[in-house]
Amino acid sequence: MDKEQAQPTGMVTVDLDEVIVRGKQKIGIVQLRKPKSGELRGLSMVDICKLEVTALHELLPRVTSPSLTREEVANLSAADLFTLATEVAGFFLPKRASVDSLVQ
Repeated sequence: MDKEQAQPTGMVTVDLDEVIVRGKQKIGIVQLRKPKSGELRGLSMVDICKLEVTALHELLPRVTSPSLTREEVANLSAADLFTLATEVAGFFLPKRASVDSLVQ
């Protein structure tokens, strides 16, 4: 999916380099939802922003669609994990610090 296409606010679409196979289903595109404070319970925002793998293994199943399991997150390629992690970290920037706000 092209990032230029309309998406709900607080959603980002990521094309995976390596498809996740879940039974007969193949997942090549994952949507990330901006986490709400409840979805951050038990996690450190600092660890998430530092892209700590353990924190990402806990958070990503809470904010992905289709909802990835912890095992699926643990089996992601390093490149796909990094892509998802940087998108999640971007959710923590205030609107005034985002690249989109600088362009307008």
